[in-house]
Amino acid sequence: MTGGNGHPQDDRSGLGYQDALALARAGADVTIASRNAARGQEAVRAIRAEVPGAAVRFETLDLADQTSVRAFAARMRASGQGLDVLINNAGVMGRARREVSVDGFERVLATNTLGHFTLTALLLPLLKKARDPRIVWVGSLRTSDALPFDDLQLARSYAYTAAYDNSKLANLMLAIELDRRSTARGWGVSSLAAHPGVARTNLIPDGPGLDSAEGWRFRFLPFFFQPAAQGALPTLYAATDPKAVSGGYYGPTGLLGLRGPPGVAIPPAAARDPRAAERLWAALERLTQVTFE
Repeated sequence: MTGGNGHPQDDRSGLGYQDALALARAGADVTIASRNAARGQEAVRAIRAEVPGAAVRFETLDLADQTSVRAFAARMRASGQGLDVLINNAGVMGRARREVSVDGFERVLATNTLGHFTLTALLLPLLKKARDPRIVWVGSLRTSDALPFDDLQLARSYAYTAAYDNSKLANLMLAIELDRRSTARGWGVSSLAAHPGVARTNLIPDGPGLDSAEGWRFRFLPFFFQPAAQGALPTLYAATDPKAVSGGYYGPTGLLGLRGPPGVAIPPAAARDPRAAERLWAALERLTQVTFE
């Protein structure tokens, strides 16, 4: 899975860490892939302390760096093993000012969407080797109403909220479009999406910061945020439950989808638009120079 290095600190932890911990407890062979080696290794140690003998390891992966994504995928392919589940979990929220990746892409789009698109394409051969392979794209209740295809990287007009909301809509569109393509081409790979509701993670402190509108709610409305372990359940449901189906979207079922046990969620209409999804797919192929064929 991407991410997973957000080991518990104070009253919060990363969703990916909770996914990795739960999967390790169930006996899965887990790879935590993130850019911060120190935090990644600490997450591995924390999981092994909770689950003695856990099959969990760390691999370096910077999703905002296309070279890093390709190198990680090459190492995974060199193992010769199949891949049962790919969880596209890692993500960032926008900063107050626009930033660019090492490849010159807007940072949020580069991390949340472009990196995962390239990674999924390059790991598809490993997924095809598995018995019942699944890809889970982690989305959000927050999505934009439509993607600005004429300014996808927000070079002309940047807002950190738009950067994040666009990336999450894009990932949800990719999850549904990948299901369409897998079905049409006989790849045999399920593609699903999940969102955590509102969970207490480091996404806001590490993103717009505690002085932002989101940061204010994070500090002064703690009851609004469910524990990260609870927020991770929809992703785990999509990744493992036989009732979760390809093309499906899953999230908390209580309090307007903000919290509660996992179940079926309804994707926004923009995410289900096949023409917009094809346009997005073509744009990402141009930007990353990667195809799924």
